[in-house]
Amino acid sequence: MKRFAWPLAVLVVLLVTNVFFSHSFFSIELRGGHLYGSLVDILRSSAPLALVALGMTLVIATGGIDLSVGAVVAIAGGIACLRISGLGDQGSVAGVLGAVGIAVALALVLGVWNGFLVATIGIQPIIATLILMVAGRGLAQLITDGQIITVNSGPYKMIGAGYWLGLPLCVLIAAAVIALAAVLVRRSALGMLLEAVGGNAEASRLAGIKSRWLILGVYVFAAVCAAVAGLMISSNVSSADGNNAGLLIELDAILAVVIGGTSLSGGRFSIVGTVLGAVIIKTLDITIYTVGVPPEVTLLFKAIVVIVLCLAQSPKFRAAWKRRRPVPVAATADEKVQVRA
Repeated sequence: MKRFAWPLAVLVVLLVTNVFFSHSFFSIELRGGHLYGSLVDILRSSAPLALVALGMTLVIATGGIDLSVGAVVAIAGGIACLRISGLGDQGSVAGVLGAVGIAVALALVLGVWNGFLVATIGIQPIIATLILMVAGRGLAQLITDGQIITVNSGPYKMIGAGYWLGLPLCVLIAAAVIALAAVLVRRSALGMLLEAVGGNAEASRLAGIKSRWLILGVYVFAAVCAAVAGLMISSNVSSADGNNAGLLIELDAILAVVIGGTSLSGGRFSIVGTVLGAVIIKTLDITIYTVGVPPEVTLLFKAIVVIVLCLAQSPKFRAAWKRRRPVPVAATADEKVQVRA
């Protein structure tokens, strides 16, 4: 827990700051069997980002990066809404499940494409995923025909805006995926293998680790996570926008991973830290609006807070700060004699 001390401290400061501007910020109400409140809204808005950041964490753990997750978010939401809009009965559960299945399957194919370019062809991850980042956004616009596709489907609306057992369904879905991933990488040798590949790819190869399949797997997982996030985002607003959906979410995901303590150079990673980072980013977004920061300086304000947090987490910065602090000069032997006298 020590390495999460600074992120937790920043999260607490952000939450407390909101109380001064909204006295009912911590209030949670139960209406119609559903929980409502600012804290619930933070969890709801954090769910898609946490999923994207989860996939990004495992990709970064292998020494890679995935810049295409935002495009996959748009593609998944676009293909699902396009399919649902063509149904005779948009309230059909089977039809909605079919649309969701098509979206996830397409994302899986895109993940295989990224993994193939990186693991088999040997293209640098940032270049390989940049290809899909650009082409994927174009594909999303082709799917939606450059228009915003609107749907009116109750079952689809449940994914992003529905409730189950009083809690937002999207939060429960995200929690289930995160828990499953945590069990797989921390209760088996998978996590150790990922860290080995990211820490030293050549040494892991000599040790007999088949890094190619591991790398392919994490890109597929990242794409599927992005697809689920895209379904949440599009279903929450009952529409798909191929141009703006998931725009720059890859940057927030990378930021959440860094805040959570995972090194961008690969190796050791933290799923708990990543989730914490995603919650901090969304809490910061809400705090900006609560405090009333002018829209023209919103991004600058957010950048300043993130820089302060990253510096506070940096061992080198903390060590340099301690060296600059004045240190009391020890008393000389003569001074000690005079004091005794």
